[in-house]
Amino acid sequence: MEIYVGADYRGFEKKQELIEFLTSQGHQVVDAGAYTYNEGDDFNDPAIAVAKAVRENRGSRGILICDSAHGVTMQANRFKGIRAAHCDSVESAILAREHDDANVLCLSAHFMDESKMHEIINSFLETNFTNLERRVRRINRLDEREDYD
Repeated sequence: MEIYVGADYRGFEKKQELIEFLTSQGHQVVDAGAYTYNEGDDFNDPAIAVAKAVRENRGSRGILICDSAHGVTMQANRFKGIRAAHCDSVESAILAREHDDANVLCLSAHFMDESKMHEIINSFLETNFTNLERRVRRINRLDEREDYD
């Protein structure tokens, strides 16, 4: 599977380890930044890069890492077609895929170690969307927009 991975400085070291982990499992991994450790950098840039790449490459997935995972989740979800989910357990990753067809997984560098991340990532990547009419309808509504002046 093609996977785009991004992180800010708080997730930089874990991102490097996850790239090795995913590559060893046979995935095609694209590093979407940050490319160097730069204390105080913004989470926005890697989240934007991953969201755009996943949107442009159907069937791909994204993984984002920042301190709490909240910032990257909010940023990624600003893009039409992106369904980013902050998952802190295997169960939440499975539900994000089965119920919401999440295509970007957001993880906390502060609250979990690599072992837990591996378990969550594997669950996220191995779980398929349960293509029920009500779920498809709900997902389609996520991209409804209202323009504000």
